[in-house]
Parts: sequence; C-alpha cells; structure tokens
Amino acid sequence: MKKINVLVAGSTGFIGLQLIKLLVKHKYTNIKYLCGNSSVGRNIATYDQELKIKTLPKIVKFKKEFLKNVDVVFSALPNGDAQSISKLLKKNNIMIDLSGDFRLRKLSDYKKWYKLKHKARQNINKSIYVLPEITKEKIQNYKIISCPGCYPTSILLALAPLIKKNLIKKNNIIIDSKSGYSGAGRGIYKRNKNKNLFESLSVYGISDHKHNPEINQELKKITNSKIIFSFTPHLIPMFKGILTNIYVDLNKKISIDDVIKQLKNFYKNSDFIKIMKKNSLISTNDVINTNYCKISVCRTNNKNKIIILSTIDNLIKGGAGQAIQNYNNYFNFNISEGLK
Repeated sequence: MKKINVLVAGSTGFIGLQLIKLLVKHKYTNIKYLCGNSSVGRNIATYDQELKIKTLPKIVKFKKEFLKNVDVVFSALPNGDAQSISKLLKKNNIMIDLSGDFRLRKLSDYKKWYKLKHKARQNINKSIYVLPEITKEKIQNYKIISCPGCYPTSILLALAPLIKKNLIKKNNIIIDSKSGYSGAGRGIYKRNKNKNLFESLSVYGISDHKHNPEINQELKKITNSKIIFSFTPHLIPMFKGILTNIYVDLNKKISIDDVIKQLKNFYKNSDFIKIMKKNSLISTNDVINTNYCKISVCRTNNKNKIIILSTIDNLIKGGAGQAIQNYNNYFNFNISEGLK
C-alpha cells in the first residue's frame, strides 16, 4: 500500500512529540515535514531522545508550498494558528487538528472562551468534531477533523452512553478532573516559574475553563434536555495522565449495575475503552503510555448517587493517540495501527 505523506506542525510541543513517536510506528505513514518556529534547523531528537534512533527530517519553518507534497497536515499548534493553515489547504489535503480551533460550532463561543477572533470562519462547516468512539458521521466528507480536548475526552466517554439512555439525572453533574502538567503545554514552565510546579496541587479555570462549552456542546447533541454540570480542573505534580471523578444522581429505578451494563454494551466493539469491575479503584498508572481509557463505576453511601472514574493518558488518548485513531478511520486503516 502506498504510504501517506504527512506534515506535523508544532512538532516540538508535548503533543507534537508524542504524535511523532506514534507516527514513526505507523507502517502506512511517511513523515515528510516537521515544522516549527524557534526550532528550525534542529533535529527532533534534540527535544526527545526516544526519536534519536529514527531517521527523520530536520525541523523547518512551514511553507504553503509543502502542501503540494503531503496528504495530511497534523496540527499541534497553539490555539489560533491552525486556522491560518486551514485556509491554505488544497484538494489533496486534509487537516487533523489537535487544538481548539474547530471544536466549537459557534463563532461567538470561540471568541468568548478562547479570547480570539476566528480567522477561518468559512472552514467551520468543512470541519467535524470527532471523538472516535462516539462520533458516527462519515468523516471522509470533511476537510478538517477536530480532535477533542483531553479533559472532555475523559468526561464524554464516561457520560455520553448514560445520557443517551437516560440513566442519570442531567441537572446536577459534578466533574472533578486532575491532570499532569503536560496538558497545559510547554508554556506551563513560564507561567509557573515562581511556583513549585512539581510539588503542589492547584485548581484553575473554575467556571471559565475553555473546555466547558465543548463538554456542553457535545452532551447537547445527545439529549434535548438541559444539562447542568460543574467542572473543576486541577494540575497535579506529575508529567502526564488524567483522572476524572464524576458525581451523578441515578434516575428512578436505575441501579449501578444498569449503568455498568450500558457502558459495557456501548463500548463492546471499542478497542480502547475498558469498563472495569464495579468499585474498581483505578489510577493513571493503569493507562500511562497507552491509548486506553479505563472507566470504573463506584457506589456511594447514597444508593441514588454513584461516582464514575475515568482515566486516560492526556497526551495519547487525550491527544496524539486520538488523532491517530481519526487518521486510521479516515483512511480505513486498522483502528489500532500505530497505537499498540
């Protein structure tokens, strides 16, 4: 089979590096260009020694002429930058975007939550938000595939099947998520230079985190009812991994066993979703360096309330791995290609 030529923009960030480490294992992929700005001329192994044994192109500054020679642009750029590339795409290109640029359907939401004016509004209708296990639309009909954020991935995978079957109440969902600091990107070092990043637990983005509208948008696709949730993200002193605890109230005559049964049935054909035994106490160590999401449902002292635990590697299942899943889906490769 002919290999797919790809360009990785934003190749030296945490997500970009993780993406490259997966793409070099993908037997149908040829990495044609690695693009960056301050890193131009360097070897990618400068940023990650795992890539030292691979023969990869040196980092170059992005040029629109490159698009003639590639099939896929993977964008791991900061929010706002993928929009400029999207306006240059040719007939032979698709873009798989790992930023927030095409996640929200409403321009007003993008401006409100990302504090940026959208520069490629004409491309929003050419894009599709794809959480592989949830999205059932034909993604080949779109030029731009938008990958979900890491927090929403851990949240939506746990909640979507339950809301779809009306097993839980939708007016009091409490979401408590904790992530390794890599989820905040390389800029985390500059923003926290006066804080002890490696020994402290911190809360941020209460009520105004940019993933709030994304979670709300995707849950509303499933139900016509109003959904009320509280989402609190935390940074914890480790490099990567997300553990999300979701507190929900069961609807009448619904038991914890009904919830587990629905999750198992919904994901019975999903390679990367693992539903654990009731009351399993899972941890980020269960999924680090994999593309798996593990979900556990736990009882509480209140028979009408349960806690759903969901854990992922934020850079893989919450980022680069999910992008590879979407890539595999688009080209009809085996869903696990490059991921196991």
